[in-house]
Amino acid sequence: MEFKKEFTAGIIIIGNEILSGRTVDKNTSFIALWLNDRGISVEEVRVIPDKEKVIIDTVNELRKKFAYIFTTGGIGPTHDDITAESISKVFNQKYQYHPEAYKILEEFYKNENFNEGRKKMAKMPEHAKLIPNPKTFAAGFYVENVFVLPGVPSILQAMLPLLDKIIKSGKKILSSSIDTGLRESLIAEGLSRIQNKYRNIDIGSYPYFKEKPGTVLVLRTTEKELLKECEEEVKKLVLSLR
Repeated sequence: MEFKKEFTAGIIIIGNEILSGRTVDKNTSFIALWLNDRGISVEEVRVIPDKEKVIIDTVNELRKKFAYIFTTGGIGPTHDDITAESISKVFNQKYQYHPEAYKILEEFYKNENFNEGRKKMAKMPEHAKLIPNPKTFAAGFYVENVFVLPGVPSILQAMLPLLDKIIKSGKKILSSSIDTGLRESLIAEGLSRIQNKYRNIDIGSYPYFKEKPGTVLVLRTTEKELLKECEEEVKKLVLSLR
């Protein structure tokens, strides 16, 4: 199944804590499912360290390939939060305080110490547009097709729906799961024939090992009737092999 470039996305997970295994990435799944509902296909996911050159190179590469890029992580108050400054360099823009973001944080911390670390969360590329943060008020931002979000899942999940009016939606990506109860090797030949017939459907085969081995098939497409038709053929194949 091929998507027009205007309905494609890439995700960049930024953080040494992800690469080290200390933190489990929960953001990729949430972003991908949210985009699927809007007819946008995630074509690539990268997990990269908190290194300026790697961030710049990766963002520059993927923003040319896909309509939308989502980054997560690296926009907090500490020394290793370098995503915002790196994105500034991607677009050759000044890295500076965003007046509105600064004002929001200043008001939020009015009864506490509005220190340099907290102020840092208001710094971003000169021409960035804000993504509001209803949880902790430290805004994300976007420049052109690059959307910069925090790494904390609960905060990201509160912010992402606020992009509904900015993201151009396509046809919703539909899916159907079929637990065959059969070994993958038994269905491989018949499944290949079905996939060749239905080029506009992605058929994923995912083996599992519980009390006995089996395979779950996942069908994905934007075409509702075609999905039903393909689903019936897959079910007939499974019944013929039992």
